[in-house]
Amino acid sequence: MCHDMGAWDLPLQQLVKGIREDLHRIAGLGSDTDWQCTLMQGSGSFGVEAALGSLTPREGRLAVVSNGAYGERMIKIAAVLGIDVVPVRFPERQPAVGEALRTVLEGDPSIHTVGIIHCETTTGLLNDIAEIGEVVHGAGRRYIIDAMSSFGAYGIDLDGVHADALVSSANKCIEGVPGFSFTFARGELLERAGSGSWARSHCLDLYDQWQGLENGSKFRFTPPTQVLLGFAQALREFFAEGGLEAREARYRENHAILVQGMQAMGFVPFLKPESMSHIITTFHCPSDPRFEFQEFYDRLAARGMVIYPGKVTGASCFRIGNIGHLFARDFEALLAAVAQVTSEMGFQESLGECPRSESN
Repeated sequence: MCHDMGAWDLPLQQLVKGIREDLHRIAGLGSDTDWQCTLMQGSGSFGVEAALGSLTPREGRLAVVSNGAYGERMIKIAAVLGIDVVPVRFPERQPAVGEALRTVLEGDPSIHTVGIIHCETTTGLLNDIAEIGEVVHGAGRRYIIDAMSSFGAYGIDLDGVHADALVSSANKCIEGVPGFSFTFARGELLERAGSGSWARSHCLDLYDQWQGLENGSKFRFTPPTQVLLGFAQALREFFAEGGLEAREARYRENHAILVQGMQAMGFVPFLKPESMSHIITTFHCPSDPRFEFQEFYDRLAARGMVIYPGKVTGASCFRIGNIGHLFARDFEALLAAVAQVTSEMGFQESLGECPRSESN
């Protein structure tokens, strides 16, 4: 990332072309596929907004399957864009159920597109995108998947799950740094969106961005040059590690060490094991009044361990990520730090008494 390239120079164009080809490779797509990969400046949420705003026709409604904060963000994005959105909500600890969505789609033929979060990092819950995709496909609708936190850590068969578009970003499981998102979309859908002028934003027009990348591998506006250079290195490291299979295995091991160690100390996971992803893990905050999250956080941060506050409604929780350039030794060090901090704060004897919210 300490190097630089001119925005219109051939080396940068070759870099962008290689990144798109490598992402196709991770997605298991051949060169003869109709699937197209488009890079878009901005965070992952910019990519979600680009996909929703560009791939939903102006007269079409959007159903969003939501069981957490990021599903709710998708609903808000659609509403701000002026898309008529139909929320299909589930409790935060329950994976989405296809039958409930089928009922909604059968009752509303005006719904054109269905959106869903694959890994809802509010809790770490993993939705069954294949089950939901089967329902969407059976109803003849389009399907957009937010795979922000799962692409590169789970094998996703785009055709097998009946996806029409999938969005992720540079700084998650490929282990790059923030600065751009990428969207896989069916070429025929992009063409239809472009010919129908579906886009609701000039800067986040997925069709126009795709056309620019197809014609000379050029971004329409200033490219995130250093982020692209960093991402190319992250891709080299991804394949050197052994690709998706090895990356997934490492994250699974991180998750297993974390959950087993935290439970051994008495911390209670928010989700049932069958609903957990190996991306991020949510734990109930101890009910002991001596536990105060900010102090817990600060004491861990002082030891070089940074965790996340909770985002669950109706329950007091905190989250710990399992992804990034982290290995078993890092999680063993984290568990040792958690044990030290719980001892210092004096609430270890009350662990295991964490209340569960009935509303969730």
